[in-house]
Amino acid sequence: MSRRVIIIGAGLGGLATSALLAKAGFDVTVLEKNDWVGGKSRRISVSGQRIDTGPSLVTFPQVLERFFDRYDSLGPGVPAREIAALNLERLPEVGRYFYRGHVTDIPVAPNHPWAEAWAAFQSEHATLGPAITDLLTTDPLGAGVMAPAGKLVSSYGRHLSTKAYLDHRLDLPEPLRDIIAIHTLNAGVAPEQTLALYATMPAVMADEGVFVPTGGVWEIANSLHRLAEAAGAQFRLSEGATAVSKKSVTTEQGHYEADFVVSALDAGVLERLMGHPRPDPKNLSCSGVAVFAALKEDLPDDTVTHSVVLPDEPDELFDSVLNRRIPQQTMAFVNYYKTGHIYPNDKATAAFLLTAPANGESAGVADDWVSSELQRSLDVMGIDAKWSDIVEDYTTLHPEYFESFGAVGGALYGAGRPWWQSGPFHSPGYHSLRHRWLWRVGASVHPGGGIPAVLGGSLIAGNRMVSHYS
Repeated sequence: MSRRVIIIGAGLGGLATSALLAKAGFDVTVLEKNDWVGGKSRRISVSGQRIDTGPSLVTFPQVLERFFDRYDSLGPGVPAREIAALNLERLPEVGRYFYRGHVTDIPVAPNHPWAEAWAAFQSEHATLGPAITDLLTTDPLGAGVMAPAGKLVSSYGRHLSTKAYLDHRLDLPEPLRDIIAIHTLNAGVAPEQTLALYATMPAVMADEGVFVPTGGVWEIANSLHRLAEAAGAQFRLSEGATAVSKKSVTTEQGHYEADFVVSALDAGVLERLMGHPRPDPKNLSCSGVAVFAALKEDLPDDTVTHSVVLPDEPDELFDSVLNRRIPQQTMAFVNYYKTGHIYPNDKATAAFLLTAPANGESAGVADDWVSSELQRSLDVMGIDAKWSDIVEDYTTLHPEYFESFGAVGGALYGAGRPWWQSGPFHSPGYHSLRHRWLWRVGASVHPGGGIPAVLGGSLIAGNRMVSHYS
């Protein structure tokens, strides 16, 4: 008889794990409190235009390829790539960065004053891409992890945090170091709280490329959902867990018994469902205010798809996020899609993603700091217009919205962690030592790693589950 498993949460981690376990022959039921799959990766409509929330880009595409290969290896059936029907489009650049009057694309253009320093840095670090892919997809308890881990550690010497590593790279112009360091906010925390690995990410992304699926990033969730259903997984949307106990999950609609349970929830949410909540952590990752807008017309032709507007004082932003106060200036990601690019829209769209403290509060365009940062983004990007004049309609997501997913204060990546726990030695782990019937996947075990870390984590945890219960 096949093993019965209940997966709580249909975010990317829950979807990926359900696909692997169902393909391996497990009897899989996925419980999701929302009426959509994807979790924070969600499709919305603004003024009739398709816009996706959540992750903005796909990096380390080989992780996705390894996921498809593993799915196919678990049993006969239609090949994963045929079911997924996913087409990744490579963007011309990782992004355009605006900082203290400096403007640069990554990769840095050959005629830029930083070109020589960047070329040397990229050449040194781009070779680490395969090692990072191996690290993302290899069990940290297996012998295979030693080679990629050793290659990465040897590249950083004794400078093991992002800040420590970049502080000693005096060959890089200081503004370029700050631009590289700001990528740690993709994990929601400051450079001193993340592995030096994050300094390597921009170089690898410049070399391997960043991608968006045709139709939008939510197509990743859509494809994983198709894979899971094709393998036989059952989904119960609008049915959230109200209690979790030994090998069982209770919802308002019923009670489910299983051989084991997989949580794809925030770690704090799971603790509350199990009846032993812990005090809210003081050290939280960042939250965000995300303004998704349909535009009246396309922006200037030289506007790139992905722009990053840095604060003049990054340390003040890091400190504000840590202490849950509004920063003087924030970091803004501006994801812009001209008419018909990626999305089948008849109008241009833009997402303004403002880094915010995890204060659990509602925020909107009417708030002074939000409106000022939206306008600052346009001004710094050289767009000569008022924000209100270019926008036809918009919708806003904020810390209070993100807190509804269960994270304290709307922290996008849960509690902050020491730098040495931002890699393979993450806590909590995939398998609960206290509750042997409980497993974890998703952002709670891989905070801030984006799509590749979540998929890689599902591969690792899924392989352990298949081996353990077969």
